[in-house]
Amino acid sequence: QLQASGGGSVQPGGSLRLSCAASGFSLEYHGIGWFRQAPGKEREPVSHLTLSDESKWYADSVRGRFAISRDNAQNTVYLSMNNLKPEDTAVYYCAITFSLYGDYADARVYDSWGQGTLVTVSS
Repeated sequence: QLQASGGGSVQPGGSLRLSCAASGFSLEYHGIGWFRQAPGKEREPVSHLTLSDESKWYADSVRGRFAISRDNAQNTVYLSMNNLKPEDTAVYYCAITFSLYGDYADARVYDSWGQGTLVTVSS
């Protein structure tokens, strides 16, 4: 089971750290993805951490502001978000995959999803 948390309401320029905690299995043996879905829009990839070589990828819209990380001891993955903008407002989802070389930007690669956590950026 994946449990996402850490969402909330912040002003533009603020920061949040989302957490995705796993129970019943070890995140260490999975690739991780973060996606988001804004109101009226399709779910889009935000960032991922591959299983094969721990490489990290970020969408152009968040690169330089967001950072994905994994804490195996806590069995938790994080998405640190800085300099938040109103266009970052969305429900954020974490997901896991066993895939080594799949397209991590494709939601179909993922085997299990967290329930989502809402991030609202507004003045």
